Amino acid sequence: MRFYVRKRRTAPAVIIVALIDVLIVLVIFLLVTTTFRQQPALQITLAGSTQATPPGAAETPPLRLMIDGRGRLQLDETGPLLKLEQLREQLQLRLAQKPDLKLAVLADTNAPWQTIVGVMDATKEIKFKAVNFSVAGAKPYSRP
Repeated sequence: MRFYVRKRRTAPAVIIVALIDVLIVLVIFLLVTTTFRQQPALQITLAGSTQATPPGAAETPPLRLMIDGRGRLQLDETGPLLKLEQLREQLQLRLAQKPDLKLAVLADTNAPWQTIVGVMDATKEIKFKAVNFSVAGAKPYSRP
């Protein structure tokens, strides 16, 4: 008679070190992806004023220069179309009247690059202190 010796299968062992590694990775993932919101300690309602001016209300709006897709220049919406030399003269006159004048350049996406560079050169030559280049869907870039 032959007796077969059955091999006992060992129970599967749970590797604790691997589980700890997985849990640490999950905790780190949750910490990185969770947004933390600061809760104020005091809930207050600020007092209102009828005489206070909103921030930026005292500032004069910037002079707007528009450049269309064909490179034509126009100061403000109502001004005539200008050439680069005429633009230089207009900017000098307006800067002489208001030394703290700001210029906002609104250029079309198809505007010729040479025209934009010419405007930048003109503003540097005249020594404009604040020139903003505005684009759609983004905050304006301000040249120092």
